[in-house]
Amino acid sequence: MAQAAAELMTLEEVAVREAKKADVPGILEIYNEAVLNTTATADYEQSSLKQRTEWFKLRQKLNLPIFVAVGDGGRIVGWSSLSPYHTRYGYRFTAEVSVYVASDMRGQGIGKMLVPPLIEAAKERGLHALVASIDSQNAASIRLHETFGFVKKGQLDQIITKFGRWLDVVYLELLLNGGLDNEQE
Repeated sequence: MAQAAAELMTLEEVAVREAKKADVPGILEIYNEAVLNTTATADYEQSSLKQRTEWFKLRQKLNLPIFVAVGDGGRIVGWSSLSPYHTRYGYRFTAEVSVYVASDMRGQGIGKMLVPPLIEAAKERGLHALVASIDSQNAASIRLHETFGFVKKGQLDQIITKFGRWLDVVYLELLLNGGLDNEQE
């Protein structure tokens, strides 16, 4: 049923907005499918609703945005978020980007709708750099980030294992104008 609905959905029927707590189950469904079937995450075990709710609350506490793409009928068909890149204080102007799209909606432009609000939110928060770490074989995700100005900065070989094989990780970066000029020390 979801597949048939997805085939009929157009991008005009998809709206992107900031996520609300009520969106967590839809975010969880997309993430857990990615855990089981993709190399978009190094996680092996699905998250529980409680774990994903804590994840949501932490981003709220840290003032890091989560956006959802909502299809006709209110179904969450994708999401994006910023996360702390590292917990050490010196990294406070850098965030990691995550973008996930429902399996039956991939390749339809949902990701392209979810990245711009993240970039704008990062600028509004005075961030200086955004980082994306992507499986080197995930050409679609690499292209998506490059479309918005992310530049490949390096690759670490065989640092993740999933599905019985070693994965290389590509690091892409987008520099913004935030950071030290906005800092009050």
